[in-house]
Amino acid sequence: MTRRIVVAGLGSIGKRHLRLLRAALPEAEICVLRHSGCDGVIEHADGCFERLEEACAFAPELAVIAMPAPFHLTIATAFAEAGAHLLVEKPVSDGTGGVAELVALCAARRQVLQVGYNLRFLDSLQAFRAELAAGRIGKVQTVRCEIGQYLPNWRPDLDYRTTVSAQKALGGGVLLELSHELDMLRWVFGEVDWLSAWTGQQGALEIDVEDCAMLQMGFVGGAVAQLSMDFLRRDTTRACSAIGAEGSLRWDAVAGRVEHFTPDAGAWRQVMQVTPDRDSSYRAQIAALLAGIGGTPDGIAAQGVDGLAVMRLVEAARVSDKQQGLRVRPGEAA
Repeated sequence: MTRRIVVAGLGSIGKRHLRLLRAALPEAEICVLRHSGCDGVIEHADGCFERLEEACAFAPELAVIAMPAPFHLTIATAFAEAGAHLLVEKPVSDGTGGVAELVALCAARRQVLQVGYNLRFLDSLQAFRAELAAGRIGKVQTVRCEIGQYLPNWRPDLDYRTTVSAQKALGGGVLLELSHELDMLRWVFGEVDWLSAWTGQQGALEIDVEDCAMLQMGFVGGAVAQLSMDFLRRDTTRACSAIGAEGSLRWDAVAGRVEHFTPDAGAWRQVMQVTPDRDSSYRAQIAALLAGIGGTPDGIAAQGVDGLAVMRLVEAARVSDKQQGLRVRPGEAA
């Protein structure tokens, strides 16, 4: 039983984790770490710290790191050294520096280090992955993936220009903020052998980070993929299609749907349809985290090594973009 928890950061994702942890562990003592604003009652929390040292002295068994990406490593390392298991929101950091050391620290201390790539817990994505693994479309040859949502609509109650997503200093931009797709592609199709990228600003959002990225990548297994990421699309889209030697399979995360095309039928057949519940994947992620702390890892959750692998893809994309789309191997970017 996890009895003492700290949630570091109280933005939208921090509040969600706090609420769901309280529901999962009603008897636990759950406190918040934030730089200011500890006066008054914080819903679902038992207390609040304004200093990292105080939060570590609380000796939490679990720490959830939900502050902007540039601060993740410092805070996560401090909590790991204090003996806490970790859930670090995506991305694990804003660069690769220091991530391997955090992974090694947690491994040496036998502490869970989970990274918040909750797409893995969508029933529709799990079905998509299972269909591919079962050879439903034969050998996968090409993949087309896109994620797009208009940034001003993400958090309608805030000026989007002041949010983490819009600011380079806070780890914004599509490569980091939409890195769910990079984790998803690697989880479903395997390790990436090479990557080529373009990033830039195509909109008029008044932000200092890229609002679009176009990536091509080749997987170790031979498939090639195209990935489009943007902050501009008014019709929110999160989808992936796999073209195989014996048909096609497509996943629509927004609709919660997986469909299969077979040449014999000459038509698409619905494999599954699940009405998405915004909390369900986060709830399942927390359940997997607690199970891992209890010694029964689920094999689905993204771990520290997965977070590092995604950051190597991000850095490869950055290097490729600077070199006009030159192919770069992840881990060899410099």
